[in-house]
Amino acid sequence: MIEVHELTKRYGRPSRFRRVGGIRRPASTAGPAAGRTVSAAAPGADTGPAADRPAAGRLAVDRLSFSVKPGRVTGFLGPNGAGKSTALRLILGLNEPTSGTATVDGRRFRELPRGLRHVGALLDAHDVHGGRTAEAHLVALARTNGIPRRRVGEVLDEVGLGGAGRRRIGGYSLGMRQRLGIAAALLGDPPVLLFDEPVNGLDPEGVLWARGLFRRLAAEGRTVFVSSHLMSEMEHTADDLVVIGRGRLIAAESVAAFAARGTRRSVTVRTADPAAARSLVDALEAEGATVRHRGGRLAVTGADADRIGLLAFRHGIPLAELTAHASSLEETFMELTADSVEYR
Repeated sequence: MIEVHELTKRYGRPSRFRRVGGIRRPASTAGPAAGRTVSAAAPGADTGPAADRPAAGRLAVDRLSFSVKPGRVTGFLGPNGAGKSTALRLILGLNEPTSGTATVDGRRFRELPRGLRHVGALLDAHDVHGGRTAEAHLVALARTNGIPRRRVGEVLDEVGLGGAGRRRIGGYSLGMRQRLGIAAALLGDPPVLLFDEPVNGLDPEGVLWARGLFRRLAAEGRTVFVSSHLMSEMEHTADDLVVIGRGRLIAAESVAAFAARGTRRSVTVRTADPAAARSLVDALEAEGATVRHRGGRLAVTGADADRIGLLAFRHGIPLAELTAHASSLEETFMELTADSVEYR
């Protein structure tokens, strides 16, 4: 189980030094590489142009609280820049929070011995040495976490890389790197798993495989926390959602409960008689509803199915179809995070 309580992370000030050829130099003398910054805060920190870095003092995560329960797949959603990756790094102790706590089964991840036996994580599929083979990469992780070497072959087979384990990672496609990252997360057979955009780069077969894997892991009683931008994938995979924007919690509830919060409900209406359809449109618009024609059907907003059926009955209009539609997960997400979008 993952517990996040009042977690806050404030961006630090940019370093006054640039790193050039392994040597730290003042920014004014850094030469051609002066436009690049390496943060000393933590490995893997943002190294983009200084002009693109967040302003010092700004909150990346703002008093964030939620729980991720075992036995369920929990999706982690938010617009770009919402703070999802920062929150995952805070849970794993890769960044230090300004305030608040993040615990795994009641303890900070840094306090857990042989971490891969407790938590498996895939944060960045590219964060591996391209000159190593997949087998060598996993063997090193196994040795440092007291994991039997036989697990290396088992997880490579499980993710479909059994025949590519002795190939150098530098020659892997993005989809293969994602599978390798998932294999590393599974290596210690941990009860808690975190994945950041795990299906990015996977082909349709791979996406279907990953979906089934996450569902199976949750069915085994594990805690599965998956960050993704793919609403359709979360709709098919997740049981619960944690949605954030600008570092703050927007929702933490089941997928069904979140989708029900959307207001973009509509009703599809079809009648076999074109003249009757025109009469129905006039009646609906007179009631204040909005009607759009979609391939021989009417898409109605502003009136529910019961009201439309009653109007059709009063006007003697036979209906061949009357179907109510709730907001999709994607529509609800766009609606509830509209004020939290960083880049338009």
